[in-house]
Amino acid sequence: MTAETVQPQQPLLRVQDLKIRIQMDNGVMNAVDGVDFEIRKGKTLGLVGESGCGKSLTSRALIGINPKECETSGTIAYRSSQEPEAKGEALDLLALDPNGRKIRSIRGRKIAMIFQEPMTAFSPMYTIGNQIMEAILIHRTKNKKEAKKLALEMLGKVGISDQEKRFDQYPHEFSGGMRQRAMISMALSCNPELLIADEPTTALDVTIQAQVLELMKRLQQEFGMAILLVTHDLGIIAEMCDEVAVMYLGKIVEQAPMKEIFRNPKHPYTKGLLRSMPRLGGNKAKRLESIEGSVPIPVNMPPMCGFYDRCKDRIEGVCNRQSVPATQISDTHTVRCFLYSDQKGGQ
Repeated sequence: MTAETVQPQQPLLRVQDLKIRIQMDNGVMNAVDGVDFEIRKGKTLGLVGESGCGKSLTSRALIGINPKECETSGTIAYRSSQEPEAKGEALDLLALDPNGRKIRSIRGRKIAMIFQEPMTAFSPMYTIGNQIMEAILIHRTKNKKEAKKLALEMLGKVGISDQEKRFDQYPHEFSGGMRQRAMISMALSCNPELLIADEPTTALDVTIQAQVLELMKRLQQEFGMAILLVTHDLGIIAEMCDEVAVMYLGKIVEQAPMKEIFRNPKHPYTKGLLRSMPRLGGNKAKRLESIEGSVPIPVNMPPMCGFYDRCKDRIEGVCNRQSVPATQISDTHTVRCFLYSDQKGGQ
């Protein structure tokens, strides 16, 4: 088989053994602990889990914008179809200087991000149009007239009317939904290959939320980009994603195609998340189930299952004695749980 036939099958982005450690006063926090996943061109991967599981740190590590106190290791292999690297080899983004020219040519241009809160992501000192133009002037053209034209076109694509007026307004003059649309237009202004959407519908009402999700799907089809969707909302996952990675305490505890996750969940944490979802036509008199407890702080954690204290299916003397290996359920389904592992006899 020739290299030409293999190349299109390669993932756009492959994350292997990603670890993020933060030195605390009382020890080392393993905020992200050995994460692996792939994102393919034109597909959407959902990264789901409660707050404090490491989702945002993982997504920000892809473009090197975590705080400098985050000690990051592993591999983030990126293959650009726009400008293939020499001999078709992947580029390790973690090996690049986070302030260097190479990563800055990728950040915003080939990999863009929608931040969790657009009111804080936009500078209050500059107009919306000025901030969208900045990315275009850096990555696409040095001509200010052309950059403004492209910025106005993007504002129109995301459904903002009267673009000429809105272009000269400041972030505080936009509603929450309009700020989120403007954030999407800025992220897509340079036609990225991968869009990282970190809780893109946070603090939006359900009507605006549905509009934003529909907008993202339409623009994904138009630009052919991949999406990493970071959220805690399984309803959004069902609406948007092709594959799902369930994250808990810095680890991917289950990963499978979206339909497989909803039809045949394996990990007790995934099952708990699904049981906590409200359903149309469900028993109104029955209270929704909840997962008792909260996500622990991963400082000086012993080798054990991080979900042990909250799990109803835990195995005493096994789950609390050793780290949990990943088990392959099928070609496309992996789970990190001793209920499906052969390694129950201890180490």
